Amino acid sequence: MEITATDFLKQAINTAEYFGFKSVDELQKHPGCKDCSKKLDHTASAQARRHDALHGMLTYGVNTLCENKLHEIDEPLLFYTIEQVPRSGEAALSLQIFNVEKSIAEAILIQTSTALANDLGYTNHTIRINSLGDRDSSVRYIRELTNYLKKRIDDMPEAARELMKEHALTALSHLIEKEHDLAYKSPNPLEYLTDSSRKHFREIIEYLDMADAQYEIDPKLIGHHECYSDALFSVDLLDEDGGRLDEEPLLIRGGRYNEFVYRNTKKQIPAAGAVVVLRNKKAPARQPRIKLGVPTVYVVQLGFGPKIKSLILVDELRKAGINVHQNLASDSLSAQLRDAEKQEVEYTIIIGQKEFVEDGVILRNMNARTQEQISTSDLLTKLRRSPKVASA
Repeated sequence: MEITATDFLKQAINTAEYFGFKSVDELQKHPGCKDCSKKLDHTASAQARRHDALHGMLTYGVNTLCENKLHEIDEPLLFYTIEQVPRSGEAALSLQIFNVEKSIAEAILIQTSTALANDLGYTNHTIRINSLGDRDSSVRYIRELTNYLKKRIDDMPEAARELMKEHALTALSHLIEKEHDLAYKSPNPLEYLTDSSRKHFREIIEYLDMADAQYEIDPKLIGHHECYSDALFSVDLLDEDGGRLDEEPLLIRGGRYNEFVYRNTKKQIPAAGAVVVLRNKKAPARQPRIKLGVPTVYVVQLGFGPKIKSLILVDELRKAGINVHQNLASDSLSAQLRDAEKQEVEYTIIIGQKEFVEDGVILRNMNARTQEQISTSDLLTKLRRSPKVASA
């Protein structure tokens, strides 16, 4: 399957914007950015990019947040940028979510990344996921990992012994890469999670189960100790027999990096990011322009279960060719309803706890000012029959 870099970026922008990610240019029109007179100081550097297993994309995320004064937007912040991978020049989509502490951030990143893979024709894939937990979790795990490796220092390859001088996780990464037996007998980070980190990780797993996603929990999926906190994930493309492709045409990685942001800004800003790289294809000189259809439907949700159901529904509507607005990271029902009025959509779909349990939705006709409760299975049929929705 041959995909040009331009076609990749067109589809990447289309998919990202459908799931609520905005361009930096659009976000700079926000009143918070316009009224901000000072950039946020940061220390994210070239050295940080070398540590960042996502080809420096986490560093670019912090740079973009600070340099474009996006830190002044005091609400869930989702944006994408088109990047060139350092050194290789490969085309990449970078997805960033700030100001969202809850697990819906990772769920949105995974759903958007896998949707893009599907759109590009790579429908056979599995998700590997792990968690290093919050700061307290990480301290406990690294202490146990360091003790484990120090007791077995004589059994370690020379390169791993040298890397122990830098950090135990760096040595472990080398052992994992070399498929050394010590790596697979090392402590499991999931056993050291605090209650809050365990809940956060469990919610992501619940999302994967609800989405019927193929996944595995991989305790040996780790990142640099200065970059990641809580969940990390990888989307691995599979061949027809279900084995991992030797040379993946797409590289998809993501994770939460609150600690990385704090190290570089000294501010507690929740952050999660992902990158989708088109392998062995140079980024074009110009970013392609696309024209999205005008959304005629707004999906409103309230609560963890309804958020996940709404995220899955948004993807179903996307596949059906129905353009939507949504703010899946919002916890305010009134704010979402106000935005639905502002966007002048034809219909608003509302999913609360009752609708989540009963597998239904409230479908509100915004022009006629009427609403009805219908099953999820009947929703698409109803929307397709609307001339304004079908023609948008």
